[in-house]
Amino acid sequence: MPESQVIQTEKAPRAIGPYSQAVRSGALVFLSGQVPLDPETMRLVEGGIEEQTEQVFDNLAAVAAAAESNLGQALRMTIYLTDLGNFKTVNEIMARRLDAPYPARVTIGVAALPANAMIEIDAILSD
Repeated sequence: MPESQVIQTEKAPRAIGPYSQAVRSGALVFLSGQVPLDPETMRLVEGGIEEQTEQVFDNLAAVAAAAESNLGQALRMTIYLTDLGNFKTVNEIMARRLDAPYPARVTIGVAALPANAMIEIDAILSD
């Protein structure tokens, strides 16, 4: 089994529980779910689903950069939404933030997310 390396950056929100922002194992980097917290204030960004989704992608990109990677290396993402009515908006933002070919993806409707967020996304990257 490959040795694991914890990835940490101040450019993304610090973990709000007993987990790492990301872990590298071999050629894969596992990014923990990011919610739309501003990394400087650790508060939820103001605005609606657009602002929250943009912040989540900013946070994921910061963690990916700390792993010397980028979101273009994403193999898979999981998106958690408290309102599946926001599915179209999230798709539009994802299409702007990533280039084809897009990663495999799952979108799940959930009752609630940490910090009363409307969205959370995690990802698996390859080297």
